[in-house]
Formats: sequence, structure tokens, C-alpha cells
Amino acid sequence: MQEERAVLDGFPVSLLRSVSGKEAIKAFIKAGGTVRHGKGDHINVKMPNGQLITISVSGNLKIGLLKSAIRKAGLDDEEFMILLKE
Repeated sequence: MQEERAVLDGFPVSLLRSVSGKEAIKAFIKAGGTVRHGKGDHINVKMPNGQLITISVSGNLKIGLLKSAIRKAGLDDEEFMILLKE
């Protein structure tokens, strides 16, 4: 059963588990977001749909936080992975 791993547009879903905060912020900016300063090591990204996403710059993001931010930005996992690879 391990051979049947989820793949989105040629990218394994497990790649979402190793996304750093800096990489995620860059992807959200490519999706049209604008950077606003947050507190401490957090950055706020204002998305075109009006949502404000807060991401920690230090370390890798946990999968639940990242998937929640992706949904809040109005993207799906596949679109986000494509933005990460650009």
C-alpha cells in the first residue's frame, strides 16, 4: 500500500511536510499576496481575497497550519505546490 502515495501534478504530497515559513511566504506572494509585518518572527500576508495569513518565518511549518493557510488564501494544494516550484 505504500507504493500508492498521493501525487499532485507530479509532486508528492509529502513535500508539504518540509515547507519552511520563508518558502510559504514566497509562494503566497506569487499568488498575489502583499507582505505586512507581524510580531516577532511572524509575517502577515494579505491575500487578494482579503484574508490575512500569519506565518512564522523560522523553521518548517506543520502540515495542519500550512494546509489551513493554503485554504485561507483561496488556493488548493496543487496550486500551492506549483507556486513553490516556480
